[in-house]
Amino acid sequence: MSVRAKFALALLLACLWTALSIWLSERWVHDLATVTDWPFALITIAFIAYVPGFMNAFLIVTLLLDRRPPLRPVAAFPGVTILVAPYNEAAAIRDTLSSIARLDYAGPVEVLILNDGSTDDTAAIVAQTLDTIEPPSQMTLRPCDFTVNRGKSAVLNDGLRLAAHDLIVTIDGDCWMRPDALRNIVARLLSDPANTQAIAGAVMVRNSRTNLLTRAQEWDYFHGIAAVKRMQAMYHGTLVAQGAFSLYRRAALEQVGGWPECVGEDIVVSWALLAQGYRIGYAANAFAFTNVPERMRVFALQRKRWSRGLMEAFKHHWRLLFRPRLTLLFIWWNVCFLPLDLVYTFVFIPGLMLACLGYFYIAGPLTLAVLPLAALWNGIIFRIQRSVFRDEQLRVRRNPMGFLFYALAYSLLMQPVCVWGYVVELMGMRKSWDTK
Repeated sequence: MSVRAKFALALLLACLWTALSIWLSERWVHDLATVTDWPFALITIAFIAYVPGFMNAFLIVTLLLDRRPPLRPVAAFPGVTILVAPYNEAAAIRDTLSSIARLDYAGPVEVLILNDGSTDDTAAIVAQTLDTIEPPSQMTLRPCDFTVNRGKSAVLNDGLRLAAHDLIVTIDGDCWMRPDALRNIVARLLSDPANTQAIAGAVMVRNSRTNLLTRAQEWDYFHGIAAVKRMQAMYHGTLVAQGAFSLYRRAALEQVGGWPECVGEDIVVSWALLAQGYRIGYAANAFAFTNVPERMRVFALQRKRWSRGLMEAFKHHWRLLFRPRLTLLFIWWNVCFLPLDLVYTFVFIPGLMLACLGYFYIAGPLTLAVLPLAALWNGIIFRIQRSVFRDEQLRVRRNPMGFLFYALAYSLLMQPVCVWGYVVELMGMRKSWDTK
């Protein structure tokens, strides 16, 4: 089947599921309308059941139809410049640089360590690490220390101007790269359609055994984020080439003016590339492992920043809402996140409390009809991800408590935080990239 045929089939089956949901929920809507009113009942149930059901059904069909083209043999790997932009990463930067030095890439690699005015020992640790590690002969590591903290986008743009190669990779200062990660992400770019200008790497969780919060985030990255990126890449439009680990063509970055000055610079630059008609792919086997937030406050600040980044992308590139291409569905999909999060936070969570008291107008037996689809796509993406891990000689670690927390309570934390991010962005409050 062609990509367009797969898209049409997934869309058809998702619409049929939604129609079935609407038919089955007539009594639910009626009962809720009797104690509130019809507009409230329709909006509430639409964003509790219909929209999530459509999304889950479309995701399931897409994952079942996904047949990624094999990587083409690469005769000669092109030169790559890696930009690492640490800010106060004294605890992690040594491991990051050591993992970069162990990359088995068969081409020239330039590594620019863009220290963004760190106030801790990051600069000293970078210097010590460069004195002790032994990178491959075709790799050069060059520290660039800036005395003033100007923000991640500013130093990345400095690195772009200094870069010697036409392929640019960004790595966060707390990421650990698999030895074949660079080779796999470049091979994916060279194997994808010619208009592909960026590739998102597969970012997983490194510190998942710290506490229950990090255990739940392991499943979020392993299941949720990976599934969405697979789906979007299949239809030629991954919406975010995340700054933690992604590959870009230098000419395309320069064409859109590099990274914009905002808290969601990776989201906005990705949408800028999409606005030019380019494609962004996804390398499912190019692994970088990151340290996720271990404290609730830091987690909330990170997710608030992601939500603000989404709002920034809409403000900069709202015309994407009206540009016909397969990824148009996913742009509007993101539009739905705001009402979804609002309804979940201010209606569904209180509805759960009412259900505990015996009032099932909002959360009740019919609400459970959404769960089988969620369970099904989680099962499908687990099989896919486990296969990718096996091909990379990796093992999926047991994490049942983290999965239970992820499946049952993770949204109770995340979606109110997302609403917080939307509100502060709409109010124009001060922005800060740092969440530590």
